[in-house]
Amino acid sequence: MAHLRLGDTAPDFEQKSSIGTLRLYDYLGDKWGVLFSHPADFTPVCTTELGYTAKLADEFAKRNVKVLALSVDGEESHNKWIGDINDTQSTRVNFPILADEDRKVSELYDMIHPNANATLTVRSVFIIDPAKKIRLIITYPASTGRNFNEILRVIDSLQLTDNYSVATPVNWQDGDDVIIVPSLKDEAVIKEKFPKGYKAVRPYLRITPQPNK
Repeated sequence: MAHLRLGDTAPDFEQKSSIGTLRLYDYLGDKWGVLFSHPADFTPVCTTELGYTAKLADEFAKRNVKVLALSVDGEESHNKWIGDINDTQSTRVNFPILADEDRKVSELYDMIHPNANATLTVRSVFIIDPAKKIRLIITYPASTGRNFNEILRVIDSLQLTDNYSVATPVNWQDGDDVIIVPSLKDEAVIKEKFPKGYKAVRPYLRITPQPNK
């Protein structure tokens, strides 16, 4: 069983899904990915999560992100469940759900935690960048629905900080001020990179407007 960490290469796999057999790397192509697991089909919390994720389709698309869900039930069950999700959540599921009956992907991504439940997957979330590196791992208990607004916020932060010499502070939202990374010392470079200027609260804590806004 893999114990994946941030910066590891996301393991590729081929698995059945609600839209047919799917290979992870082919599905993601050159886009970012969100892979998230569900304890089982026809579970109430998951039904709300999948419905909300479907409603975020435009938000994921504008961030160049593809979404992929997983449950340990089969394709036939998934497709029946999708009907329920569409009906109860007033949406249309627009991403595949992996059918992980053999637990292949669950074990590859360490999604089964025996001390919590030996047969069901926990609510894991993996953000995978276009280089197929794992950039975020969050694991929730089965009883707690995930905050997909937070997942979008992290994607915004990752995409911003990949392109600029900044980090995002506590509770940051897209458009808020950011922090110049402490490793950047050269004032001439700082002036070039951050023409809006910055406020040095401390030498190591320099606040600047978000550079791409």
